[in-house]
Amino acid sequence: MPTEAITFPGHSGDTLAARLDLPNGPVLATALFAHCFTCSKDIPAARRIAGRLAAMGIAVLRFDFTGLGHSDGEFSNTSFSSNVADLIAAAQYLAGRDMAPALLVGHSLGGAAVLRARAGIPTIKGVVTLGAPFDPGHVSHHFDAALPEIRAKGQAEVCLGGRPFVITRDFVEDISAVALAPAIAELNAALLVMHAPRDDTVSIDNAADIFTAAKHPKSFVTLDNADHLISRSKDSEYAAELIATWAGRYIDLTPPAPPPGAPEGVLRVTEADPDGFLQDIQSGPHHHAYADEPLAYGGTNRGMSPYGFVSAGLGACTSMTLRMYARRKGWQLDSVSVDISHDKVHAQDVLPSGPAKIDQFIRVIRICGTLNAEQRAKLLEIADKCPVHRTLEHSAKVVTTLEEEHPMM
Repeated sequence: MPTEAITFPGHSGDTLAARLDLPNGPVLATALFAHCFTCSKDIPAARRIAGRLAAMGIAVLRFDFTGLGHSDGEFSNTSFSSNVADLIAAAQYLAGRDMAPALLVGHSLGGAAVLRARAGIPTIKGVVTLGAPFDPGHVSHHFDAALPEIRAKGQAEVCLGGRPFVITRDFVEDISAVALAPAIAELNAALLVMHAPRDDTVSIDNAADIFTAAKHPKSFVTLDNADHLISRSKDSEYAAELIATWAGRYIDLTPPAPPPGAPEGVLRVTEADPDGFLQDIQSGPHHHAYADEPLAYGGTNRGMSPYGFVSAGLGACTSMTLRMYARRKGWQLDSVSVDISHDKVHAQDVLPSGPAKIDQFIRVIRICGTLNAEQRAKLLEIADKCPVHRTLEHSAKVVTTLEEEHPMM
């Protein structure tokens, strides 16, 4: 996916650093991502969720809050309220580019921030929280030992995630005063609450409180054994997949008309794991799958192999063709199933001449119904007329061009 490095003014005028992850095709909608407390826009969970949404046609803006990551400003001058104001500033920046966000996604304290920011972003149709606290004041437990000094001296330096941060009395008072229940009750947008039952940073009770305070439409999904940062790739990809699927119910992701000569539109395959072979396959806004290689071939076996997809096409087309023919004839065909196996075989075993090896697909068809021998024989004949069968048996032309590389920033 192409990524655009951008900056925009935050709530206090400081320059905030951001990445705008764009679909390879048309932008069907835009999402705004808010990261966790003292994290940055580049945490793995944010990157993977942005990548999955972009594959679905949703552009994603993820940025560093004031004083964090590559953004300007002093963290010591920020608060929960300033984070909310930064989110609204980000939405205004997107609106200025005719990309007003329809979706808010927030992780941890960022999840609490998107719940509060929703009221200031009128274009939002869906809000997603991941491991979010119902009481933002919970973050003070990260620096409990420093609270007496903060109250007495007005500020203290604390170590969070191996880095020093100055926490002020204003920050503690601001975050302690936040009550999210009214904002959640008046969200006026679909809500997806996602939380790991074993989250030892923000307990799952917070998710239950958020869900209870919200009005319908709302959904609650557990992230199983994920940690709070959703750091494992399988967990963040699971979350990304659910978010992408859920968002399609509330955001119009109707693609533009397909290009001439491609009645089904363009199917896009994007590398999902540059260290392995996992591929993200997106066919329009509603159909998604993964392709991979088996473990024995260096893959992670999280999707069918490329030849598995070819076999699936042959099997599906065969079953559809038989159903269509029987329906047209008015025959009593109750069910169809097709088994496909693929292998490379020596050409001389199949053809008198040709390449040393060719692809062989073994197809076993099972049909059930009140059918006589003649009808069954006719259906076997019709199976060989399915369009994918014909494509595989006859030559097909593949025209390949190399598109100019998008600059990665």
